[in-house]
Amino acid sequence: MSYLLGIDIGTSGTKTLICDHKGKVLATAMAEHDIYSPKPGWSEQDPKQWWDATCKATKAVLRKAKVKAGQITAAGLSGQMHGSVFLGEGVEPLRHALLWNDQRTGAECREIEEAAGGRKKLINMVGNPALTGFTAPKILWVRRHEPKVYERTKHILLPKDYIRYRMTGEYATEVGDASGTLLLDVKKRRWNRKLVSLLGLDAAMLPDCYESHEVSGRVHKSAAQELGLAEGTPVVGGSGDQPAGAVGNGIVTAGIASATLGTSGVMFVHADEPTYDPLGRVHTMCSAVAGKWCVFGCMLSAGGSLQWFRNHMALTEVAEAKKKKCDPYELLTAEAQKAEPGCEGLFFLPYLTGERCPYPDPNARGGWIGLTSRHNRAAMIRSLMEGVTYGMGDALRIMDEMGVKISTVRLSGGGARSKAWRQMQADIYGRKVATINSDEGPAYGVAILAGGGTGVWDSVPQACKAAIRETETLKPDKARAATYNKLHDQYQRLYAALKDEFAKIAALVG
Repeated sequence: MSYLLGIDIGTSGTKTLICDHKGKVLATAMAEHDIYSPKPGWSEQDPKQWWDATCKATKAVLRKAKVKAGQITAAGLSGQMHGSVFLGEGVEPLRHALLWNDQRTGAECREIEEAAGGRKKLINMVGNPALTGFTAPKILWVRRHEPKVYERTKHILLPKDYIRYRMTGEYATEVGDASGTLLLDVKKRRWNRKLVSLLGLDAAMLPDCYESHEVSGRVHKSAAQELGLAEGTPVVGGSGDQPAGAVGNGIVTAGIASATLGTSGVMFVHADEPTYDPLGRVHTMCSAVAGKWCVFGCMLSAGGSLQWFRNHMALTEVAEAKKKKCDPYELLTAEAQKAEPGCEGLFFLPYLTGERCPYPDPNARGGWIGLTSRHNRAAMIRSLMEGVTYGMGDALRIMDEMGVKISTVRLSGGGARSKAWRQMQADIYGRKVATINSDEGPAYGVAILAGGGTGVWDSVPQACKAAIRETETLKPDKARAATYNKLHDQYQRLYAALKDEFAKIAALVG
């Protein structure tokens, strides 16, 4: 027997997964990372911890699956997008990596848009506006504030690509993850040399680009010993966590979207042709399927909003769940069902960490609006869940404006575990929703990509068709969907009314 290995360099930890050539998962393993915040709004990690975690989790998953090194056909890599690893010569990073949620680069974003000739021209060049989370602003920040580091920099890699370098010795990336650097011509699937030049960057710092299924290197001898793999094991291009997760959800053909409610929330749809939102509210990037694209929107505090409520306002449920040996979220979502849909005009704005889609606004703030003496705790919980779902639906509405056709939304993450929340999503999205037979995310997606690139399957879509199936479908209730559609309109007006006040609040606290 032979097997496929998926490795996902997440923010909180590295996950590894082994599946067989039918897509059946044998085992998973996880090793955690530390996050550093030297100043408010800054977010960094030590890339060497990623490598240590990859070695630990790879050995662990081989042991748990009872698989020998030589039985791994190929490995795929996924990782948090937009992070920046600055390397000189050799494996030692010159500084900590700046992460996707680092907010320090506002001035550099403005610099990039000015260099490109404005936001619209920048979107035409690279498919997206300049956002603080993207990689290019981080490069400019290091050049401006840490010139000695920048002078020593020979290579700039994304998180998963640093792991590829440690595994294979190759400086490489792939087009899906590279789309999130703000330096890739998304339509032509290659670095935008014109923008690189306008920004005064050295194109030699950027790695070669591959498609997600292409073999981009092979495990060398010393890495094989550290990982517990066989020397020469093929490593495919892989992808960033969002395109990779889409493969894991089977979002590889037109008409199907995925709604992933983790800490953040992502609405993701496959596209056969590149299509852009002229306002830059959602991202257009290269898909993990060769020659295809994707459109997605990311809200920053989706499941994170309910997690915040659990941590600070649901200590009773946490204690009760411990006694009952159940998940406290089950108790919270059950409580929410005691309130009526719409909660008699109570709205929750889920902007607890600022927002990215559809409002790229680090000053946005969260809160309840519409509270009256009639409202109780159940209404507060339900309105929170509804607010998060409206936020996910914002991206879906933008995709509708763009002419992207979506008939089914596949659900994953915490929001897929509660049937009540699944039905709420169907009602608010106004579409059929479905769950699938796997919820392993990006690590599973890149294991499938590894099989697609080494002949296990003829193509990535064929692999998904063979390995992934829908297990439950729910249709929207027509009456509730009509009610929620009106409430969603009101929800959107609240941000517009409060935008300027959010900025004033942010200024008050520095």
